[in-house]
Amino acid sequence: MSESDLHIERDNLEGWSLPAWTYDDPEFAALEVERIFRPSWQVVCHVSDVPNIGDWHSLDYIGESVIVVRGADHVLRAFTNVCRHRGSRLVDGSGGCAKKLVCPYHAWTYDLDGRLTGVPDSASYPTLDKDKAGLVAVDMEIWRGFVFVRLESGGPSVADMMAPYEDQVAPYRFEELSALGRVTMRPRAVNWKNVGDNYSDGLHIPVAHPGLTRLFGKSYGIEAEPHVDRMWGDLVDRPSANWSERGYQNLLPPVPHLPAANQKRWLYFKLWPSVAFDIYPDQVDFMQWLPTGPTSCVIREISYVLPDDRREMRAARYLNWRINRQVNAEDTVLITRVQQGMASQSFSMGPLSDKEVCLKSFCRQIRNIIPEARLEQRPAQGWSKK
Repeated sequence: MSESDLHIERDNLEGWSLPAWTYDDPEFAALEVERIFRPSWQVVCHVSDVPNIGDWHSLDYIGESVIVVRGADHVLRAFTNVCRHRGSRLVDGSGGCAKKLVCPYHAWTYDLDGRLTGVPDSASYPTLDKDKAGLVAVDMEIWRGFVFVRLESGGPSVADMMAPYEDQVAPYRFEELSALGRVTMRPRAVNWKNVGDNYSDGLHIPVAHPGLTRLFGKSYGIEAEPHVDRMWGDLVDRPSANWSERGYQNLLPPVPHLPAANQKRWLYFKLWPSVAFDIYPDQVDFMQWLPTGPTSCVIREISYVLPDDRREMRAARYLNWRINRQVNAEDTVLITRVQQGMASQSFSMGPLSDKEVCLKSFCRQIRNIIPEARLEQRPAQGWSKK
């Protein structure tokens, strides 16, 4: 396929994966940052992580740092973590509490609502207008207790994206969750798309995840909405041969607020482009994978739970972690093998099964946003500047 073929109707590529070159090309990665990640929603934290006045939480990605802070009026706001004087970062770390946001470089001081309130020797700045030099705000949305931000406006809200599944999510009482442990950052030497492709892939479950296969039997399913993929599996009654899985099956207690159909269901949602919620009867995890380069990314994740002091529930949560630690290890091997294999000149595009509805949907969206993804072979260097 050549560049002149870009006019071909989209349906001609409906049954094909994205070309391998889009998983390691620096120019393609740069366009993804501008066209996909800057306008898309990313989760920062839960409202329970910033309960008090002055509490803040941060998210660093694609060269930006965003802080969510609770003001004196108890309102949450989101700003870039950048002083308006010389561009210094204001705060370090993933979270904290402050009465004011004070730049460690020259002590410019900002109120919790972003207003610039203090500048040492302010009379010596003839061009300074304090009213216009407050922190730069970014879009923020609170969806069922989770705080999302985006760097550029446009596109659907998180609520609109998740609208087809609100009834399924509602029983889990997301708004009442609180963190179990801390955010974990897991660097991976793969393109971010390989993480997402694998997350929404149902065909590899019976091949590469024996534990999930023991737990779910043949119940694992997938489906795709325009902005959300959904995956699910129901725990079987047959005791697993693995002690962690068998213990989880035996110890997971009834959850009174969940419908009968959800008592033993593991439910997964992937929001465009790279945010996922793993929803279990015992806990809720969020996971996001953020690009750090053409062939690298970082997976950011944390678990949230509802108050439950039952010993069986504590044991089930521990066993859940053990089971999914193994699943994550298996997935890391898989995505690494794919990233390595894509470097071969013998591979370009792969055919997609009619059952790979989530991957087809993702490829369709990428090709719409970056039409050069229709090219089977890597275009000449500088193609993105033309």
